[in-house]
Parts: sequence; structure tokens; C-alpha cells
Amino acid sequence: MPQTSRRVFLSAVAAGLCLNSLPGDAFSEPEAAVPPSPQPVATVIPLWPAEPPGGGGPDEALPMVSPAGSISRIARPQLQVFRPARPNGAAVLVAGGGGYQHISMRHESLPAARWLQKLGVTVFVLSYRLPEEGWHAGALAPVQDAQRAIRLIHAQADQYGLDRKRIGALGFSAGGHLMGLCAARPDWQTYPAIDSADSLRPDINLVLLAYPVVTLEAPYLGTRSRRTLLGPHPTPAEATAWSVQTYIHKGCPPFFLVQAADDRITVPENTAVLQAACQRNTVPVTRYIFPSGGHGFGLGYRETATATWPHLAENWMKQQHFIA
Repeated sequence: MPQTSRRVFLSAVAAGLCLNSLPGDAFSEPEAAVPPSPQPVATVIPLWPAEPPGGGGPDEALPMVSPAGSISRIARPQLQVFRPARPNGAAVLVAGGGGYQHISMRHESLPAARWLQKLGVTVFVLSYRLPEEGWHAGALAPVQDAQRAIRLIHAQADQYGLDRKRIGALGFSAGGHLMGLCAARPDWQTYPAIDSADSLRPDINLVLLAYPVVTLEAPYLGTRSRRTLLGPHPTPAEATAWSVQTYIHKGCPPFFLVQAADDRITVPENTAVLQAACQRNTVPVTRYIFPSGGHGFGLGYRETATATWPHLAENWMKQQHFIA
């Protein structure tokens, strides 16, 4: 695909627009506390200099954008970089959710970028490969993309004025599963090195997860993420191997977790399991459970408890000396 065409598409996504100009959002009721608004056009960083590891994937074409502003059919995974007016040296990699079947950009990734920009954070929004779109790497495809993204942030830290000890991650739902795995498993070698960036350890220094998929083990069998990654009948060993809590160990970065008690998709036991694993391994963890909000509340809904979580997260990041 010509680079110009890809930049036109990404500019549209960054502005919160759909290619077919249809209004609406799957999670727009009640009203979002921090509604999406146009952002400056992002710098685009391709994750891979050629085809991604293993090859395969959808035909060379623009990604598909749903009426709700989610993307799929991602042939060329990449980062969009949103720089704040007054950078403070911190960076956050943002991964939207969607059950590893699409990525929620308009409702999750882009509002999060806008919020973090206001805090002086340089934001890297990740468009990662989706396992069911023909990638030969299968379930490893999004993990490869996320690890590569973290390495590229480290490699280009000087260019963006970043402190390499203040590189964080924010993930929603399936994106939370992806960011949690990367944070807990920096030594996981998922692809062969292709350039000097891959010699860097993909360390994350701080993790924020909103209604994340954490465990794929029984009895938590109902998520799309589990079915997409492992198929309909995975073995218990496979489920354990793809569960975030399996890899929590002393030395993991601190975790900030938010979820609603009435979440029927990633039930609250997900964050409870992760919190318990952190506590067993002396990993700092903060967990907030809101009485309502369901699944997919993004940055929160106005006039509900969920709307408080960005402020709680801001205070927590200050306590971690991530931002001033």
C-alpha cells in the first residue's frame, strides 16, 4: 500500500472518524465522561520493515473501520505517536480491546491518548495484528507486535525525549491481556531479531489495565479472547500458558486495575486473580471495583463512578513518580 494512502487513513482514525462517516459508538450509552475529540495528526511508525514475522495476513488493503470506530483487517501493524504540548519524558503504549477480533480505537485508544497527552505523556497507540486474519504466527501475532512496539519506543526514546525508566502501558479488555502478558514476560522470545531494536529488552515500568482479560483458565471460559487465541477446546495447560497471572513474579512493574462489579464479559474475578498474584509476589498493585459500568466503559461514563478512574490513575502515576 502506498505510504500516502496509509497516512490518510490513519489521520482519519486519529480524528475519531470512520471511513464510511457513519455516526455512533457501540458503548455510547450513557454518555462518555471524556468524549473523543480531534487530535493532531499522529506520526506513524511501521512496526516491521517488511512483512511481519511468519507472514500471512489479509490482502494489502486499508484496514476496515466499523461504524463504532473499531478497526480490523490490519495488514501492516503500526504505532501512532501523539506528542503532548509539554512533554514530561513519560511514554505510554496504548492497546484497545475487542476480543482480538477488532481494536476499539474511537472508544478506547484515542480518548486515552487525548487524556494522557494532557498529562504531558507521549502516547503510542498500537494497531496490532488479529490472530484470525490469516497470520501464520496465529496467537503469537499480537504479542510479537506489542513486544516490537515496546522495543521501538526504547530504541527511539532519545528522538522523542523519553526517559527509558518511564515507559508504561495501558490496555483495555483484550488489549489489557496483551499489555499484561508483555509486562510480565519481557524475556519471552516470540520472533527472531530483525534489527538492532530487537536486541533491546521490552521492559515496561508501569501498567494500567481497564476491565482486562487476565485468566483463560476454567471456570472463566466465556471470553472471545480465549476462543480467538486458543480455539474452542484448549487444554488446561494451554489455558494456563496464556493467562497473565501465570507469569507474575517479583520484579514485575506496578499494576493499576479498574473494573465494574457487573462486568459480565471479563468478570471481576479477572482483576481479583491478578491482584492476588501480585500480592503473592510482592508486586505493587492497586485495584478499583466500581458498582456498575459493565464491560467497555472506556475512560468512564459521566455521572457514574467509572468517570473517576482517570483521576485515580493520574494520582497513582504521580505516586509512582511516573508523572509530576
